Amino acid sequence: MDNAPSPAPDPPRALIAEFDLRKLAAQFYADPFPYYHALRAHDPVRRMPDGSYFLTRYADIIAVYKDPLTFSSDKKAEFKPKYGDSLLYEHHTTSLVFNDPPLHTRVRRLILGALTPRAIEEMEAGLVALVDGLLDRMAALGTVDLVEDYASAIPIEIIGNLLGVPHEERGPLREWSLAILGALEPVVTSAAFERGNRALAEFLPYLETLIARREAQPGDPERDVLTRLIQGEANGERLTHAELLHNCVFLLNAGHETTTNLIANGLYSLTQWSDEQARLLAQPDLIKTAVEEFLRFESSNQLGNRITTRETAVGGVTMPAGTQITLCIGAANRDPAQFPDPDRLDIARNPNRHLAFGSGPHQCAGMHLARLEGRIAIGRFLARFPNCALAGEPVRGGRARFRGFLRIPCVVGGR
Repeated sequence: MDNAPSPAPDPPRALIAEFDLRKLAAQFYADPFPYYHALRAHDPVRRMPDGSYFLTRYADIIAVYKDPLTFSSDKKAEFKPKYGDSLLYEHHTTSLVFNDPPLHTRVRRLILGALTPRAIEEMEAGLVALVDGLLDRMAALGTVDLVEDYASAIPIEIIGNLLGVPHEERGPLREWSLAILGALEPVVTSAAFERGNRALAEFLPYLETLIARREAQPGDPERDVLTRLIQGEANGERLTHAELLHNCVFLLNAGHETTTNLIANGLYSLTQWSDEQARLLAQPDLIKTAVEEFLRFESSNQLGNRITTRETAVGGVTMPAGTQITLCIGAANRDPAQFPDPDRLDIARNPNRHLAFGSGPHQCAGMHLARLEGRIAIGRFLARFPNCALAGEPVRGGRARFRGFLRIPCVVGGR
């Protein structure tokens, strides 16, 4: 029997009386959704103690996404006090996601040129072979960690292939990514700050070597993202060296952490919703809509950010230019005004206009690849191990921005 009840229709205001992203309660990290429901019901455009605003309604958030001129993605003003003159500041203010045109437009166009529908379709056979190999290994082990042994291994290999990282050199990629993204939390501890900078200090010199190799032996720019980024556009437009380096780091981070979470969150959700697991086993063609529902129900990326470029109003609240805004994607994707019975997992939900990949000009450039990885990884796992069961208490990632797991012990059995 499914054991994930919907919250009370009118969440208590007391739950959010002192809600502050910089002082989150421990239970928030385990289950933020009661907080999101209470905020959306009682304070949907909440002013934080630092003067920023926290948005939880779908309609407000999509309005922000659709107006990039008023709501900028440039993070220099926000990140300078947070990171100072550091590698983290250099990286997070140079990468695609935290920039406006023209840099955002140039980098996105280059990446999309190597992630065409045909190129993604051609990746499927290799992805199936990778997944089946991992499933064989897990069948031999019997008891596994769904994150370490499966969910995290898949996107690392895919991004490693896109960037042409030799297999024997992929070992540090996951830890580098976790450290750099860990520094994006609302509060960055000195330890997290140091880990993030150390990861970049190790990763950037490695990329210098990788880029030098690719310059000497270019790949097919229609398939190889790194070659395409190096060579630039046919009209001669190219990235600067710093832009090239930091957007390679971004590709690893964007392609790794969120897809790892999609796969792990989806498989875990099925263990909690046995009726939906049985439904997917009986109707495997539902895997496409199931992946969309996993993206909505447990969004890998829970938070986004913008800054106002001029005075504007959001949800009836006037904000001056320079106001920092947090977009709560996880709350928008559980908004009952957009999704009937939003706290129920429904693998056939349609329509399902979730915001897990954002919206507007900043919509995730790799979303079609992530969907393919999710469909193959979750669908083939379930077909191979229909009787899998948790083998202990899963360990959440403990982060507000990225929702996922560190460990999910599982008994898979064989088939």
